[in-house]
Amino acid sequence: MSTEVQTEIATPMMVGLAEFAVSQDPTIGLCSYPLGACLGVTIYDPVVKVGGLLHSLLPASSIDPVRAANRPGMFLDTGLTAMLARAHELNAKDENLLVCVAGGAQIMDDTSHFNIGKRNYDVLVELLKKLNLKISAEDVGGRTNRSIQLNISTGYVRLKFSGQPQPKTLCKP
Repeated sequence: MSTEVQTEIATPMMVGLAEFAVSQDPTIGLCSYPLGACLGVTIYDPVVKVGGLLHSLLPASSIDPVRAANRPGMFLDTGLTAMLARAHELNAKDENLLVCVAGGAQIMDDTSHFNIGKRNYDVLVELLKKLNLKISAEDVGGRTNRSIQLNISTGYVRLKFSGQPQPKTLCKP
């Protein structure tokens, strides 16, 4: 008899580019499309079983405040703030949150001149520090696309890498 916790997601809910979602429905899993330079940030409160996924494109909303107001998930600062606010509405507590991060790859810029992935990650680290939150697990950088999945029932966070048949577990409560 296996003691492995079921990590498969019954009903995947896709979180698109520049979007976020928060749920407490144990029958779903929040899933991203391939992240590239984008960051996928999951939050999970194992006490109330509330989880969220942000698929953020750019680091700071100051470059386009109007767009940030209309699509907060596009930017890390506004997306993370909005996702946390929604999780708090569902009784998630900051002191319980597990934060997992994936993406931030350097896919197309061989010169590392722009390196949006690294800039995204650096901004996220600063935002989390201000919020007194810590990253529980991460898989960032490199040159590989990956997608991220958060199982709301178990809190498991899994990564699927381009070209790899099996996902790997990044984080479990």
